[in-house]
Amino acid sequence: MTSPDLRHHGDVDAAAGLADFAVNVRVPHPPAWLRDRLAAALDHLGGYPSAAAEQRAREAVARRHGRSPDEVLLLNGAAEGFALLPKLAPRRVAIVHPGFTEPEVAFRDAGVPVERITLSGDFTLPEVTADVDLTVVGNPTNPTSVLHDAARVKRLPGRLVVDEAFMDAVPGEPESLAGDPGVLVLRSLTKTWGLAGLRAGYLLGDPETLERLAFGRPHWPVGSLTLEAITACCEPAALEESERLAREAAEHTAHAVQQLRDLVVVPPKAPFLLLKVPPGTHAALRDKGIAVRRCDTFPGLDDTYVRVAIRPPEEFAVFVDALRVVMEELA
Repeated sequence: MTSPDLRHHGDVDAAAGLADFAVNVRVPHPPAWLRDRLAAALDHLGGYPSAAAEQRAREAVARRHGRSPDEVLLLNGAAEGFALLPKLAPRRVAIVHPGFTEPEVAFRDAGVPVERITLSGDFTLPEVTADVDLTVVGNPTNPTSVLHDAARVKRLPGRLVVDEAFMDAVPGEPESLAGDPGVLVLRSLTKTWGLAGLRAGYLLGDPETLERLAFGRPHWPVGSLTLEAITACCEPAALEESERLAREAAEHTAHAVQQLRDLVVVPPKAPFLLLKVPPGTHAALRDKGIAVRRCDTFPGLDDTYVRVAIRPPEEFAVFVDALRVVMEELA
């Protein structure tokens, strides 16, 4: 039986009425151009998702990563990809922690033994030897905000699955393995484009493996709006905007680090910070109307850590002010 804590996510911490620094979606809603594309697609919802629309989306993703369309599996959010992985029937898997917990949930629910590779200190990857068929790692990693060296990631044992849900938030995507045909790579579109409620993502891999993962999915597995969103967000103009947003987020992250330097655990490479704080900080901030992500639900961390989403400096100042008050109260 999987611990229910592994199913805890930031949206639970971000209750209505709280200033949200818990959820890593970078904007409160899709940009106007994307909303216009989705609104225009509403008139077609009377029909089932078409094979042509699916093909357009797959081709857009393939062009974006220099792959072929048969190396793309479209998903209702990257989390669906983790739920499909047990179809590969691994004998035993390794999960790198602290990290996104849904992969472990999926394998444990399927009865697959899981070995945890738990990092500490600066949370960089050591040389790992383990008797496993498959290893899952996040890059950049949620919640540590560490960006692992791609060459070291590729030395992990067994078939490699890399969760790159936040890679488009890293300027230039320097350590991405999305173009590597020997690696299964999961991507999400919800973080950058404010689409968490729509669910939009995809999996990159070799055609044979993707066919195994897709087998048994219901007909029309991805809806028309999601297909439109995937197509739109992989077009050249969107990629240019994504890169600009990544550079902007890096500037906001640098500002946040300056404000909280003594509390930042490792230099962040993604638009969120892992902070080391006194026990009780999460609840005390909540009492002051501030939501942050508790981290004691991540294997390897405890209640002296919180994850904080990066916001523009004027918004982030609200969090900094509240945290200073809380730190004084808990001292």
